[in-house]
Amino acid sequence: MCGICGIVSSDPVVDEELVVQMQNAMVHRGPDGGGKYCDSHIALAMRRLSIIDINGGQQPLTNEDRTLTLIANGEIYNYSEIRKQLETRGHTFRTNSDCEVILHLYEDYGTACVHRLRGMFAFALWDTKQNRLMLARDRIGEKPLYLYETGNSLLFASELKVLLHSSAVPFLFDPNAINLYFYYQYVPEPKTPIKGVRKLPAGHICCIEAKKWKITQKCYWRMEDSPALTGDPATLIRKELDEISKLIIRSDVPVGVALSGGLDSGAIAALTTKEYPETMHAFSIGYPGRPPCDERKDAQQLADYLGMPFHDIELKIEDMVQSFPQVNYWRDDPIADISGYGYYAVMKLAREHGVPVILQGHGGDELFWGYPWVQQAMEESIRKYNYLTKGSRSHYLRPIGPKGRSLSELLHWGFSLAGIIPSLKAYKRDKSSRPDQLVFMDKTPDFQIAERSVEGFYTPEFWKNVDRNAPYNIFILPQPWKHTDIQITRLIMQTYLLENGITQGDRLSMASSVELRLPLMDYRLVETVVGLRKNHPDHTFAPKTWLKMAVKDIMPQFALNRPKRGFTPPVREWHHALFDAYGPMLEDGILVQNNVINRESALDLSKGPYPKGAIMLPSFKALVLEMWGREMVDK
Repeated sequence: MCGICGIVSSDPVVDEELVVQMQNAMVHRGPDGGGKYCDSHIALAMRRLSIIDINGGQQPLTNEDRTLTLIANGEIYNYSEIRKQLETRGHTFRTNSDCEVILHLYEDYGTACVHRLRGMFAFALWDTKQNRLMLARDRIGEKPLYLYETGNSLLFASELKVLLHSSAVPFLFDPNAINLYFYYQYVPEPKTPIKGVRKLPAGHICCIEAKKWKITQKCYWRMEDSPALTGDPATLIRKELDEISKLIIRSDVPVGVALSGGLDSGAIAALTTKEYPETMHAFSIGYPGRPPCDERKDAQQLADYLGMPFHDIELKIEDMVQSFPQVNYWRDDPIADISGYGYYAVMKLAREHGVPVILQGHGGDELFWGYPWVQQAMEESIRKYNYLTKGSRSHYLRPIGPKGRSLSELLHWGFSLAGIIPSLKAYKRDKSSRPDQLVFMDKTPDFQIAERSVEGFYTPEFWKNVDRNAPYNIFILPQPWKHTDIQITRLIMQTYLLENGITQGDRLSMASSVELRLPLMDYRLVETVVGLRKNHPDHTFAPKTWLKMAVKDIMPQFALNRPKRGFTPPVREWHHALFDAYGPMLEDGILVQNNVINRESALDLSKGPYPKGAIMLPSFKALVLEMWGREMVDK
């Protein structure tokens, strides 16, 4: 695990000092050492967190004749198997590093080497013979890579803040990206909040031919292209889970697990502890007074069942408030997720206990229908498609049963006339929205609040530079819609999972120099689920049915059916405490000074209004963006 950065230019002489500045800005990603490489047209640098081949895996890495130079961030989980194959073909290795296999695969397969890698990675490979730099990012996007082009040169880095530290990238807000942020609570890739900076999308490679100055970018993997599969879902999914559980624990340093009380992290713990040769430790968080959102009791019960030493930390409001500016800086992108402090704290706890590799359950909800609203979006997309292609309106008038049996749920069901009122609203939406627009984020309350409010708090100058259609363009899919369930899965994984969950996980773990690994994001597992879904649609099943079936023999019954909470904090108390401490900063802050938000709206947002039904409030989004901007500029 590392941080990487560099510059490539058509000019043979490059600014090495600029790359050194970037290298110095990412020591947190690699406290165990660093390396540089400079030649005509190119300067590369990295910082290393030693996980595999601690003493011998220093980078940059080179091939046998030193015509290829590599810096890489991540872990290649199947490196041992690849290495054996390459050695039988005559390749000679200088180290025991997992990343060295990339060089030798490139010698044999060129840029197609990425197809043989199973793991999480972002790398830069300089080919001296062709004067070509290859940049690549793993299929799911676990490891980041930011790009900035200026004239005849391109800068890249593992983090946005690293590019800003170079002094070559001006801090200028991108209006369309900021508008997307207020709709989504994060900036969907490939955009970033900073004008001119973009992310290399997940599953893509970018090649820069320095002398010709030609830049090409292409996608090498899409989950929707996974081959269709037949067979028993539980058996096939369990096979992939067992395989990745063996591969993902490869490490020369201790490995632990971030454990909540839910299924995803519990399944990871159960699968990997039986394969891990040492004792795996579990880490969790809780809150003073143990409110209902405190999962420590559930997490410890499972840890005790699995024989795992259990460590926890209690998050106090005053500590969260004090850490808020710092957490926004470490997140790198502005991400309006109030639970972020919990992820930061659990990674810090792991590092304090000498465990620099942590497994986490990110991805289970997105891959296995864990969010009811995503299932509903799927059903409503099918209903819209039938209406548009067949003129069918009857589905909008069908009554539905209550979601639960509590008094509030029954009252809500009754006031909605058994679901008919929201269905008629959906009919109005489907008639007026673009025919090729899936039902997706526009169904969520936060997105709908943004639809109603953003124009009112932007300045006229800012609003005139905003593409009004951009928030919807992300879920446009040309007709005919085939395998809508897979497209909805793709969307939730490429938006919320990638930019909220994975991005936040990577940055907040690396802030404590901890490597985060996500077994449920193994691409072979994803391909298996998507391939099965092509022949066995599962979107009408109860949430996570396939995952539960796959692990039911190793998970205790008390942990198998718990609802997801996932480090969810006491939101209202935290929200009010944050606005008491920092709300006034919005009144004449960086957003006002940069003509993003008008002064009247800034004053209103500074009071932390809490509109009914919202999850991540517009005021909280504004505060996160304000604090993020201040931290980026100050540092």
